[in-house]
Amino acid sequence: MFKHFIGASVAALFLAGGAQAQDQSIIVQSTTSTANSGLYDHLLPVFQDKTGIQVNVVAVGTGQAIKNAQNCDGDVLLVHAKPAEEKFVASGYGTERTDLMYNDFVIVGPAGDPAGVGGMKDVQEALSKIAGEKALFASRGDDSGTHKKERALWADTGVDPTGGSGEWYRETGSGMGATLNAGIGMGAYVMTDRATWISFGNKQDYEILVEGDEDLFNQYGVIPVNPEKCPSVNIEAAQTFSDWLLSEEGQQTIGAYKVDGQQLFFPNAPQD
Repeated sequence: MFKHFIGASVAALFLAGGAQAQDQSIIVQSTTSTANSGLYDHLLPVFQDKTGIQVNVVAVGTGQAIKNAQNCDGDVLLVHAKPAEEKFVASGYGTERTDLMYNDFVIVGPAGDPAGVGGMKDVQEALSKIAGEKALFASRGDDSGTHKKERALWADTGVDPTGGSGEWYRETGSGMGATLNAGIGMGAYVMTDRATWISFGNKQDYEILVEGDEDLFNQYGVIPVNPEKCPSVNIEAAQTFSDWLLSEEGQQTIGAYKVDGQQLFFPNAPQD
């Protein structure tokens, strides 16, 4: 289910000639959550049929995606850690950051719910209870957008979970799908984006226990990489992709993506 590299389609339209074909392809540095959810399998064929541009997605944690883009290993950045995205643009690596879509984070856990957080809407209170009980909690620990949000939420509670690292607090250093598998295997609570959870196939007896806090809001942004920093960037195709995602058609296509009848992402690009 989960892919670390996703092509637009095996039936891609390739233009004749090496240089010409190269002009019609881009690399998107993106998060594992958008890839894990299947969103790109839904979006990219629509975009490619319209433009002939092949989109290749490298799906890693947000921190790594930003580093890759700073190393000029991509044409577009699509991630979910707004302060880091704004810093990326302010440092000259991106031309402009624009809100694209949102969903939310949730905390999932086993039916037994050892910390008794089921039904709670205050995420800081729930995390405090988990820490107080020293109940197992599996963290991505990979500087991803999800991990950045999790660290910010822990900071709001006044608890430093790394004091329990290797004991009740387990850092996987992995993507969302792998962390969910590891967490479920050890009976730990896990914070995940809702889209990945809906698409995840190994839920066993796990369910969403904490949701609905406004602090769990999860915003995604899109940024073309700046050719002034990275001359190799295919800026024309990158801008075409970004503009399409933000257009009425792109936004409708994002909103139309559902799994088991549930909408995974909610478009919120600014409209003229």
